[in-house]
Amino acid sequence: MTEGIAERTQRGVGRLNLYRPDFLLLVVDLMGVCVFAVEGALAAIRSNLDILGVLVISFATALGGGMIRDLMIGAIPPNSVRDWRYPATAFLGGGAVFFFYQLFQQVPLQLVITLDAAGLALCAIAGAGKAMEFGINPLLSVLMGAVTGVGGGTIRDILLNRVPGVLQSDVYAAAALAGALVVVIGLRLRVPRWMVMTSGAVVCFVLRMMAVWMHWNLPKVMVH
Repeated sequence: MTEGIAERTQRGVGRLNLYRPDFLLLVVDLMGVCVFAVEGALAAIRSNLDILGVLVISFATALGGGMIRDLMIGAIPPNSVRDWRYPATAFLGGGAVFFFYQLFQQVPLQLVITLDAAGLALCAIAGAGKAMEFGINPLLSVLMGAVTGVGGGTIRDILLNRVPGVLQSDVYAAAALAGALVVVIGLRLRVPRWMVMTSGAVVCFVLRMMAVWMHWNLPKVMVH
């Protein structure tokens, strides 16, 4: 009754957890997918792509990081293929931006940055939580959280022929790592899941927003 998810997974008893993630993790994951789908669609429209291109970029931005994570932790096929709710959320977000772009265009830049930070936080904590459910090493679970948070944006920028923002943005991947670390430590200490997920999201979100506001950057080599 008291054995952990990892032990039950290894024994095959926890297969239900692999294919039916708990409701909280699912909700957090889908919220992150929606936010990143909207952001991807906005970037695609600004790059003058047609509706198919917008939907492709929305899908890649919203689900790219999660697909990479699932393949690396052995969750095959990935959620974006196995569960229709993931691609449906991504396409709905992208389609909404395409058909109501004039409304989205009026959204202030500060709000876009805030939504991006929220999406980063949601995806990072969901990625770390899922990796822990699959019995992945805590250190690698933290990395999987970061991959989930920044992977889609990286794929988006590559498809749009841009330098990935994660490589030059103010404390972006570092914020995802911090949020994922909180989740992993909390789950290892058996803190209630809702508290762990909330704390991890807050840490990631606040760190990212503070970095934007204070113009924080990680150290760089100064080339003259």
